[in-house]
Amino acid sequence: MLSAPLAQQIARDTSEVIGYNVLITDDRGIVIGSGDASRLGSFHEASVEVLASQQAAWHTAAEAARLRGVKPGMTLPIVIDGEAVGTVGITGSPRQVRRFGLVVRRQTEILLQESVELRSRLLRERALEELVRDIGSFDEDVVDPAFLAARAKELGFDLTVPRTVIIVEVDEPTPAAADVAAVRPELLRTLRQAFGPSDLVAAITAGRFALLPTLKRGSRRELGERAARAIGLGHGFGARAGVGGVARGVVGLREAYADAGDALRLGKECAPGGTAYLIDELRGQQVLAAVGHRARARLLKLVAGELATQTDWLDLRATLIAWCESGFNLVRTAEALHIHRNTLIYRLEKVERLTGQPWRDHRATLTLYLACLASQLD
Repeated sequence: MLSAPLAQQIARDTSEVIGYNVLITDDRGIVIGSGDASRLGSFHEASVEVLASQQAAWHTAAEAARLRGVKPGMTLPIVIDGEAVGTVGITGSPRQVRRFGLVVRRQTEILLQESVELRSRLLRERALEELVRDIGSFDEDVVDPAFLAARAKELGFDLTVPRTVIIVEVDEPTPAAADVAAVRPELLRTLRQAFGPSDLVAAITAGRFALLPTLKRGSRRELGERAARAIGLGHGFGARAGVGGVARGVVGLREAYADAGDALRLGKECAPGGTAYLIDELRGQQVLAAVGHRARARLLKLVAGELATQTDWLDLRATLIAWCESGFNLVRTAEALHIHRNTLIYRLEKVERLTGQPWRDHRATLTLYLACLASQLD
């Protein structure tokens, strides 16, 4: 609990402030911190009785001479949660150093307690990161899902309740490399405040975070938007979120984790500027992404042909996508594109003229729709 570097820092700094040498021992009476570096590693016999009794002791020059490694002064126990973990000694006339004794001991205990709490938080943070990483890369042939579920339970999270996975990416402004360590804890704190204690939140990289929230309140889209909005409002950073499906258990969460990553990547390609991307709305793109660039390029060439070479191809592509996703309804499609109905019909007739496929032939149009999605990805 009481590390030598921390003890040495406390002893050195305190000695400089009060003008008397301060030394700190571990729970065996070995000096691990001292304003007088020559005493480091020596045995301080007076500490043995102080550790055992948890009571302060004073030693005159005559008394100190009879003890090994002891000089005149005062020795006090360092007590954390009722356990003596070391001692702090002040060298000098007992009458002179007595007034510093309790202050130095209390300051040492406070610094030590803060160090212990910081270490505990860091260990928990690392455990959460490892848990999320292991869920994302879970292989049931290698790891028993019950083992990961038990680890999550120890950390206070029940993986058997319905959850989703949200991957949040923070991009603007990109923190400098030297600032990442300082920014990440603040972003984590903001995300956790925006969600609840049962919602698992952990860092993946400096600019990416994984959230495994329960589905007790709000739709999955609302949860993704909440995460991105919290980053923007709290820190002024641009952020977007990819949202996976509904999952229960380690196996389901592994799939949702992969889907959330796909949703974020595909959403940025197909609808840049969005805030929350649901995998439910990107399943077609997900399948096309899996077949590879060569197959997508061949599909586009064979199906779209001359259409993809037009100067207004991006408008025609957006029109075909909206036409299919609006249920082949002229009014809904025009509203989705924010164009006049006559403009929509003009574009659809141009598609028909260049492809030779009637725009009311829904089967042929669906094939064109897939080619348009492939074009978006590439």
